Amino acid sequence: MNDQNQPGDSAEHEYDHGALGDAEYAQFMELAAEEGFDVEDVEGAIEEAGHGPLPVLAVVGRPNVGKSTLVNRIIGRREAVVEDKPGVTRDRVTYEAEWAGRRFKVVDTGGWEQDVLGIDASVAAQAEYAIEAADAVVFVVDAKVGATDTDEAVVRLLRKAGKPVVLCANKVDGPSGEADAAYLWNLGLGEPHPVSALHGRGTGDMLDAVLEALPEAPEQSFGTAVGGPRRVALIGRPNVGKSSLLNKVAGEERVVVNELAGTTRDPVDELIELGGKTWKFVDTAGIRKRVHLQQGADYYASLRTAAAVEKAEVAVILIDAAENISVQDQRIVTMAVEAGRALVLAFNKWDTLDEERRYYLEREIETELGQVAWAPRVNVSARTGRHMEKLVPAIETALAGWETRVPTGRLNAFLGELVSAHPHPVRGGKQPRILFGTQAGTKPPRFVLFASGFIEAGYRRFIERRLREEFGFEGTPIHISVRVREKRGTKKK
Repeated sequence: MNDQNQPGDSAEHEYDHGALGDAEYAQFMELAAEEGFDVEDVEGAIEEAGHGPLPVLAVVGRPNVGKSTLVNRIIGRREAVVEDKPGVTRDRVTYEAEWAGRRFKVVDTGGWEQDVLGIDASVAAQAEYAIEAADAVVFVVDAKVGATDTDEAVVRLLRKAGKPVVLCANKVDGPSGEADAAYLWNLGLGEPHPVSALHGRGTGDMLDAVLEALPEAPEQSFGTAVGGPRRVALIGRPNVGKSSLLNKVAGEERVVVNELAGTTRDPVDELIELGGKTWKFVDTAGIRKRVHLQQGADYYASLRTAAAVEKAEVAVILIDAAENISVQDQRIVTMAVEAGRALVLAFNKWDTLDEERRYYLEREIETELGQVAWAPRVNVSARTGRHMEKLVPAIETALAGWETRVPTGRLNAFLGELVSAHPHPVRGGKQPRILFGTQAGTKPPRFVLFASGFIEAGYRRFIERRLREEFGFEGTPIHISVRVREKRGTKKK
């Protein structure tokens, strides 16, 4: 299946038509024109769906300089928690934003406690995450206070990173504050952009600089080397046995294992021979109940786990089979799905279950994890090594689904039959119809469907379900976007 995907992958870079080659793209655009779609709109839809990973912008700086306020300003809504004291954390740290027609991810790295581990360790943990996750960095400094020792420490670490940095001089509410901002030239990071994140002053100019710093499409850190090891992130809440599993598959004690939850702080990359192949396993720190209840090392552990998922190709989510499936487990599954990674569910401690617990666990999986029924599942015991041989086939199945590409002709034949047999429900006297579609990208599979009217969420889920039944896609999320045809003649007016 991977060999069949190679031409599509090369075409993506050569032609900038998503996963479509030149001939397929030309035929598709001809079909779109016949159906009355605007050519630019169709090209934009394919480009948007076929972009692959979005470039990542990290917003860093010491506590209480207005990072979360700036993040809210960039994404255009109030999502990052803002409070007038340092160290306020939040559930999510990654958001999607758009400026001047370009989309990118924003990582809010705020919320760390300055005194938990000492200033040097705190600054290092914050900047290390920015280095690992980002393609470019916005460094926020309080222009009223000026550059502090903490700011200087961040500057040193960002210089080592070699990433593009945009310097944001925040809390400049008027012309009088611009003189304060000018002093920040001394940091040696180039022009300070005077901004008021609270009022929006100067943010447009700063975002223009951000777009210049961000790459159009970031390099994928996985799967680039020919024959290179595939990256597997082991994730899950604390004390589910991630380190024990890594030690078992490695055949030796590589990672500290302790009954005390949260022993692992830093992701540990290990090259491991398994199933006749070399894999790169990342043992990540457990994700605790709610990020905003964490302090110090636990908070950094969650940030680094998110970074490990971003770098991985497939996420193996460990769930403690002996306990009820929790909200934390569901949140971790959602994190991996939203990151667009291939997915394997590994239910650990299976050897400790009696018949009654197994019965109720099956019911819980149906109700609590129904949204990822497509993910391969293995029942393992990290302690005894039970069913470890099933882990590699499950990972390979998920990766194969993640890389699956359906030719446009075959997809449209399938859509035509589907729409004829199961048309969209009539709403308001109208019956919207899926006219045609294409798969614009892989890793994960991304589809663009073109329709005569608005397609309801329930019908989109139905299409996804039937796509899985027809083409597989086991172990991978599927992204489906729908473009609605404008009324004929509106563009011409």
